Amino acid sequence: MDDFVRNKLIEWGFSEWIERFEDQRIDTESLYCLDEHEIDALIPIVGPRSKFKKRLKLLKEQNTANPETVDSPTQVCPSTSGTSDEGKRRLDLQGKSSQSPTKKQRLHTKPGSYSEEIILSDVKTIMRCVDQKIPSQDNKLNNFLRKKISGLETDKREMVGVFGKTGAGKSSLINAVIGVKNLLPSGRVSACTSVMIKVEANMQNSKYEADIEFITVEEWTDELWFLLNFLGDDADQESNQKDDDDRRDIVEKLSALYGEDWEKKSREDLMDGKYFKEIPEFRLLKKKTLTGETAKELSAKLVIYTRSDPKDGEGQEVKRWYWPLVKCVTIRVPNNDLLKHVTIVDLPGNGDRNKGRDKMWQQVVGSCSTVWIVTDMNRAAAEPEAWEILKSASSFMGNAGECRHIHFICTKSDLSEDSEDHSAAGVRDFILKANDQAKKEVRKEFSKLHTVKKHFSDESFEVFTVSSKEFLKKKLLNKDDTEIPKLQKFLQNLNDSHSETLNYVSGALGILSLIQGASRREGADMKTDVCKVLKQNLKDELDKIREPMEETYQAFEKCLSEGVEKSKCSREEVLKKAIHPRKTGRGFHKILKCIVQRDGIYKKTKKDKEINLNMKLSACLTESIDEKFKKTFPNEGKCGPFNGVLNSFSLDMKKMREKTKYKDVKLQLMFLITEEEKLKTKLNKIIRDRKKTIYSSLTETIQTAMQECYNDAKQFSGDGTLQNMRDTIVKHVHGSKDVMFQEAKDVMLNQLRDLMDDILENLDETMQESIELSLKTDGFSIPDVTVELEMVRNHHKELMGSPDEENH
Repeated sequence: MDDFVRNKLIEWGFSEWIERFEDQRIDTESLYCLDEHEIDALIPIVGPRSKFKKRLKLLKEQNTANPETVDSPTQVCPSTSGTSDEGKRRLDLQGKSSQSPTKKQRLHTKPGSYSEEIILSDVKTIMRCVDQKIPSQDNKLNNFLRKKISGLETDKREMVGVFGKTGAGKSSLINAVIGVKNLLPSGRVSACTSVMIKVEANMQNSKYEADIEFITVEEWTDELWFLLNFLGDDADQESNQKDDDDRRDIVEKLSALYGEDWEKKSREDLMDGKYFKEIPEFRLLKKKTLTGETAKELSAKLVIYTRSDPKDGEGQEVKRWYWPLVKCVTIRVPNNDLLKHVTIVDLPGNGDRNKGRDKMWQQVVGSCSTVWIVTDMNRAAAEPEAWEILKSASSFMGNAGECRHIHFICTKSDLSEDSEDHSAAGVRDFILKANDQAKKEVRKEFSKLHTVKKHFSDESFEVFTVSSKEFLKKKLLNKDDTEIPKLQKFLQNLNDSHSETLNYVSGALGILSLIQGASRREGADMKTDVCKVLKQNLKDELDKIREPMEETYQAFEKCLSEGVEKSKCSREEVLKKAIHPRKTGRGFHKILKCIVQRDGIYKKTKKDKEINLNMKLSACLTESIDEKFKKTFPNEGKCGPFNGVLNSFSLDMKKMREKTKYKDVKLQLMFLITEEEKLKTKLNKIIRDRKKTIYSSLTETIQTAMQECYNDAKQFSGDGTLQNMRDTIVKHVHGSKDVMFQEAKDVMLNQLRDLMDDILENLDETMQESIELSLKTDGFSIPDVTVELEMVRNHHKELMGSPDEENH
């Protein structure tokens, strides 16, 4: 074994395998020649082996692109015994890799590239070594440094939610965009729209894997009550197509799980363990994991958990289907760069009868940074279901979420009506013109959605006309004409905007600057002076934030006060429409019974709009603050929350660092600059998560206030049930109108106040601690990190694409 191989094994975290590589005499040349079987023999354990294969693949790729940068071994954990001759020699070992980008061929560091991945791996290895060398003494500085190093690891995933009715082409679209055939079944196998399917990268091994999460036993027992109750009372059912469709959906669900055994059986009988013996995970509250060597193999295993009973073809031999019990399926795809920091979620429509699925649906939709509304190209602008999905989910995506992009995707764009010109070029031109016209019509329709536009601007809305079929076959259209590449580029940009590498390397540079600065004894008086200046700057900056925050609070209080009065005035009209609707037929008592049974929320079947009495009662409150909320907590743009005051927070340390008089504290200032940026990023994430809770609190408080009357209404049965339930609800709302709406206002304002206080406190305490420990503590016992600092500084230069500030 030569030094290059040894150093690579250390750098990649495979020190325990060095002896095995030595025994097999693996040198630089043979390292590049290793095949799959030889690697399997060298590293028999799956986890480390898969990571090694990935590292070697990246190394080969880098060597192919930039052979000059790979041939010199890199010492990743250099001596930290000080700036001795040995330390200088180790710096010299960096050779070409330590030179300025202007003196050698630059690494190819396009965001998301292999070289960027190698940089991240290198710096993580460096920081693990530094962490191990921090003295074990339990003091403030050592503990602070360990906490900061562990805090470098982050993994914020971007979530893309995909909506669309069965047959719209969602599965084919996802398969085409991520470049994996046969992953999600499409075609004659009909989708089960109640199952949420997440698709993400498998970063652990090269297999296709799926985790199946079931609803709870209690949730299925509750759902059975609804299903059997709906079917059981035929006495006052009016015969109409809608009821027939509803009944057919319920029969399909029960027959999928129970065959014909469910008819004339009680709920208790249907909970017998014999029906669930093949899925013990359901009763044990565990996830079931499936694996496959290929996407097709995994898909075949998944079909009984995600799909409805097909009439022909795949799945005919299956006698029991478990999709009625599934809450969510997470599929992990190996070797897929588009999914590295992105999760694509195939979502059911708005809401679900099952409480567990409905809660998860709201959480996932609220976490989507992008939403794809998928519909068939035929009548795309006039398709009611697609627009209904957008309208019903807009508040969950907007003020109660973090969605920045809405993509309306018209699929099967190659199926436009044939042109008179039957030449290939003529057909292509005809299709492209039809696609452009469809885009115009869709945008025009979006402009009419005033409710949606309370949450989203025109800039956030984009239309695509895609053809998954043509993307693969390219008979009529060019690859780019299908617009699949546009969606792929968008996903790649989401991965790149994640900035994992730059954030980690910048944070590591700051920490190493602090360690190196703390080990220097000079500049004690200067440290004291700078400490005073920074603390005064901090006080001034906090005052700049506090004032506009207070103005925001007062504005919300005024809006909500108006909302309370409107809610009191409109309550009778709301109740009249909700519990005395027109054209409901004699069976409305069943609907109202289901509403109170589900605490005010009712969704009859997957084709129905959700009825949410709590949301109707809180509508005036939410409408009163919608515009202000959108401006205060924007999902779009770069301004940031609270009119950008947090993003503009700065202690002016960059300007101080440029001045010669502060040269003795430049390293400490470098650390504080990175801390300031990290803190703002952290607080923006906290605000993004907390604002969802704040916005949702209005409806949740109303639901809590209504809980007593729902519980009372559940008790009625027999003659007069409908009127008794109505009287109970009306009496409760009338009796609590002076308290319920005011309480919702107070809860929201209290949560807003808590958020504002937490932001100011976090800024103050975190920056105070960082200033104190970096400028008032001498770390004589901590190691010298000259070499590590130089290596990370050079990596940082590569990522930034321009020379860094002065090295010392």
